[in-house]
Amino acid sequence: MKKRKLGNSDLWVTELGLGCMSIGTEEKAAREVIETALDEGINYFDTADLYDFGENEKIVGTALKEVRDNVIIASKVGNRWKSDKSGWSWDPSKSYIKEAVKQSLKRLGTDYIDLYQLHGGTIEDRIDDVIEAFEELKAEGLIRYYGLSSIRPNVIREYVQKSHIVSVMMQYSILDRRAEEETLPFLHEHGVSVVTRGPLAKGLLTDKMFKKVSQKGYQDYSQEELLNVLPALKDKLAGDRSFTEIALQYNLAHPAVASVIAGASSPEQVRANAHAINSQSLTEDEIALIKTISKTTLYKEHR
Repeated sequence: MKKRKLGNSDLWVTELGLGCMSIGTEEKAAREVIETALDEGINYFDTADLYDFGENEKIVGTALKEVRDNVIIASKVGNRWKSDKSGWSWDPSKSYIKEAVKQSLKRLGTDYIDLYQLHGGTIEDRIDDVIEAFEELKAEGLIRYYGLSSIRPNVIREYVQKSHIVSVMMQYSILDRRAEEETLPFLHEHGVSVVTRGPLAKGLLTDKMFKKVSQKGYQDYSQEELLNVLPALKDKLAGDRSFTEIALQYNLAHPAVASVIAGASSPEQVRANAHAINSQSLTEDEIALIKTISKTTLYKEHR
């Protein structure tokens, strides 16, 4: 599988990464998903301390222990579970970040995290303190690089201007193009890579698209709009290709994107996603057609 450089780091990530949130807590089944990803050539595994109260990190770390030097592990920090585990609160304090990383390292069973990401962020945070925490963790060798997992334009701009982030993880798909006009070009211009999540729009951008349409719609699309847009996309683009191929290749077509993070709860889903990533790139005409059929909007908040 092809690799792309992550920002100005020396990390080369596969064009497809495994989003580990959906692998579940049954260790045998979860390991099968991770081992299938390894078999497909995937080297990028994304987890977070928030997932399954930390159990996700434990499973990921155990499954990758024997290949640790050959893979890139990304985790996240900032959401703090309540003592009764009924919910979590936002805590981007320097003291919490520096304590939380130790717990993540312990669960992952590793001495370092390749990419440590702030799991959110607001403009009201003490951003200088957050950056200082990450820089100290780098100096201490506990993390190699750091980034954001955020869709907030105002927060992203602050970190790009003030810090050494190498990546921003953000939602991006044919049905969610909010980042396209503003954020993606800005990050590309500043040498910060984008790692995309939600590329299949909760299954709407797969061959099961019509089963996934609900009355709630999706993002800026109503149910009625989806029932018009999805058939148009499929009829004019898919042909003998799966729509998963179209969706993932659309993400890869943007020069700011380093890797597409897709979740999987079964080995079959991993293999299907890998096949889609390894498939033929979209042509300029196909990309233009997608943009004509789908919506382009801007983030309305966090200006």
